[in-house]
Amino acid sequence: MTRQRAQDDGALTTLKSLLGQRLSLSKSDLALHGRSESYFPETLPDAVAYPETTEEVAQLVTICAEAGVPVVAWGTGTSLEGHSLATQGGVVVDFSRMTRVLDLRAEDMTVSVQPGLTREALNEELRATGLFFPVDPGANAALGGMAATRASGTTAVRYGTMRNNVLALEVVLADGRVIRTGSRARKSAAGFDLTALMVGSEGTLGLITELTLRLHGQPEAISAGVCAFPDMGAAVAAVTDTIQMGLPMARIEFVDAACAAAVYAYAGMDFPLLPHLLLEFHGTEAAVAEQARLFGEIAGDHGALGFDWSVKPEDRKALWAMRHNAYYAILASRPGARALVTDICVPISRLAEAVEAAQADIAAASVSGPILGHVGDGNFHAVLLVDPENPEELAEAKALSDRMVRRALALGGTSTGEHGVGLGKLGFMAAEHGDGWAVMGEIKRALDPKNILNPGKLVPPWQ
Repeated sequence: MTRQRAQDDGALTTLKSLLGQRLSLSKSDLALHGRSESYFPETLPDAVAYPETTEEVAQLVTICAEAGVPVVAWGTGTSLEGHSLATQGGVVVDFSRMTRVLDLRAEDMTVSVQPGLTREALNEELRATGLFFPVDPGANAALGGMAATRASGTTAVRYGTMRNNVLALEVVLADGRVIRTGSRARKSAAGFDLTALMVGSEGTLGLITELTLRLHGQPEAISAGVCAFPDMGAAVAAVTDTIQMGLPMARIEFVDAACAAAVYAYAGMDFPLLPHLLLEFHGTEAAVAEQARLFGEIAGDHGALGFDWSVKPEDRKALWAMRHNAYYAILASRPGARALVTDICVPISRLAEAVEAAQADIAAASVSGPILGHVGDGNFHAVLLVDPENPEELAEAKALSDRMVRRALALGGTSTGEHGVGLGKLGFMAAEHGDGWAVMGEIKRALDPKNILNPGKLVPPWQ
């Protein structure tokens, strides 16, 4: 840590009296909360706290603020850009004991939850209501973490991202104050939109302790399908035509040939080793059948090799389990490797150009990098596999990723479509936002002048 050790010891003693056994200093706990899902090295915190109430979080933050001890929020640890790593030591606040559904109002189609509740657990709670929460980043992430990173995923093309589905928040600020942002109303013109400010702030402005979420009606029928294409350009052109026709897609994903090969080896899915589109339609039985038929015609016009679709739940479950496990299938294709995952997003009209250029870059490199993503909103990921013991490979992967980001920015896109900034994209914030990045830093200084909340992330650094 960069802070004075004596100050930290005093703060930890005070926190121990507050939380008892729910403040952990065990090596295994510190190691668990010092790891990332991707290529970042282990970074151990000094302690892990397990609060159970907003009041405990507020007291914890107050104690840490007085001692200048960093505080880093932790959901399930599934982020890919090192958001939850305690790079300056301090206390990781693990929300796994704050998982309650607090207030379900089916008639308003809203629910209030604690931040440690995962999206899958929430949807289990909602099964009998006819409602569901649609944001699906793939991992069974905690809802607080999803809000903090402004997550999206496979269903964003129809239902939007966390930005569109968070109505209100309860947040503990850096000085221990507890504020509530937003309301259950579907719209408001009352002052600054503090909810939007907190969604995507990655724990640098406050710790989310409660969320009020927008729910959606479960569709009467769902159809899902998959088809192969001779090349990525043809697949993207089919998607572009589908969007321009106004055909309502609930999900539309793509995997390139290398990703299809990894999935085939990992799960035994009978895929031609070609680029594929995976898609899903929601609506009435008649509507989803008609939508699938129309998409099949569009795909055929672009050279698709068949279009297999089904309304059977078991078929849909297998298809999306395959897509969600694609990251692990890619990792399994090179045992022992770690991944550097790109996350660029470009306008749909430039997607084929960006993907094909990325494929050419990867083909000329010594590291492999299957590509997959959310073709419906122009967001794709190259999963660059590196030997964690080989610094040359990591340097090459970073150079590849940097080239893809610079190209995305030149095409009118962004460095991160859904994974967030964390540590991995910090170097591109100035190029993407210009003076706007400095404004973000000014907001951070105003709300967290001691820089204790997730320091070293998202905003320009300062001591």
